[in-house]
Amino acid sequence: MGKKDPRVDEYIASAADFAKPILRHLRAVVHKGCPDVVEEMKWSFPHFSYKGMFCGMAAFKEHATFGFWKQALLAERAKGMPKLGVEAMGQFGRITSLDDLPGELTLLALVKEAARLNDDGVKPRPLQVTPKESRVLKVPPYFMTVVRKYERP
Repeated sequence: MGKKDPRVDEYIASAADFAKPILRHLRAVVHKGCPDVVEEMKWSFPHFSYKGMFCGMAAFKEHATFGFWKQALLAERAKGMPKLGVEAMGQFGRITSLDDLPGELTLLALVKEAARLNDDGVKPRPLQVTPKESRVLKVPPYFMTVVRKYERP
């Protein structure tokens, strides 16, 4: 059975008034979709763990956020998964009301699919960043002089 953390209750209680219903809704949906989820505080925000990292939520002064740990894999396997938000952390962008979230059935489906990913032991792919242009390291001559002085023959 899942486990609730009283620190998450405190976090929600101290959030801005607009964020409280959002956070309560997200928390309820995560527990409904994955009854064995465990709440914890990581990086000062509520996170949910289930056989590893699962998802997290946060509230700020003017918006809230929610996101899944394995977002890229989830986007390939489930309908309704938005692309990674560029305006806020998490995949759902800046959430200012419950209307900014997908419907409960869509969220439940995403939570259940994310749980399946963890059940199956699927690991997230490493981020692959491709530089826009080739970079050449410029080493100052004085540095190379010192390096050569201490090189082994």
